[in-house]
Amino acid sequence: MTFAGQAAWITGASSGIGAALARGLAKQGARVILSGRNVAALEAVAKDCGETLVLPFETTDYAALPAAVAKAWDWSGGIDLLVNNAGISQRSLAQETDFSVYEKIVSVDLLAPIALTQALLPRMTARGSGRIANISSIAGKVGVPMRTAYCAAKFGLAGYGDALRAEVGHLGLQVHNIFPGSIATDVSRNALTSDGSKRGVSDKVIDNGIAPDVAAAQMIAEMLAGNREIIVAEGAEQAMGEARRMQDALLDQIGAFMGAGYVQRMNDGAQ
Repeated sequence: MTFAGQAAWITGASSGIGAALARGLAKQGARVILSGRNVAALEAVAKDCGETLVLPFETTDYAALPAAVAKAWDWSGGIDLLVNNAGISQRSLAQETDFSVYEKIVSVDLLAPIALTQALLPRMTARGSGRIANISSIAGKVGVPMRTAYCAAKFGLAGYGDALRAEVGHLGLQVHNIFPGSIATDVSRNALTSDGSKRGVSDKVIDNGIAPDVAAAQMIAEMLAGNREIIVAEGAEQAMGEARRMQDALLDQIGAFMGAGYVQRMNDGAQ
């Protein structure tokens, strides 16, 4: 199985995991839609990706999302895969961190992907097919010091994905939660500090992390295999992720609630 002939929309596609996913999907024959804020960087990635639409927008400009969704859908005749990848990390102690940093990170890492998914969801459910992939983090499974805002957002994104899967699985949609560990990107360099400024330096563990193209290849293969939870990590990070892995039987049970009249019972006020 491949994504050949399918349309994949990737946010945060100008670098790192997003750019690597775009190239990997294009290599399989997918048509890719590249979104982000850096137009020049998006266009550079597009040169490696064949049939491509560069669709820049600010992910937290929620009012602009319906128009972006319409343009992406019309260009490709539908969206087969949405990858919610755009995000920003943190490196600061909670007690030293201004609340505005929490607002910024939760807005970018949690509310923005939810908003885009919600804008696209009616079209996917009406068609009865499609995939949504949420790029969470190992820090979305295990609380990590100096990342309280980031952990809150990434835990939330994974929870949204699990709940959404239970609602739309029977409608033909698949939802993948992806949990990267240390990937060799600029995530640490671009992380916010306690006052909201950019950190500007990287971590050794990030610099020595998994190459983005290797990580993207694993993500693509596991999505094609239908895996709901995809852990892309090594060593201790992998062990942490596996220790907190949701059990498939539990996810199946929760998903089955929908077919057993869960919504009707809730609407009727049943306990």
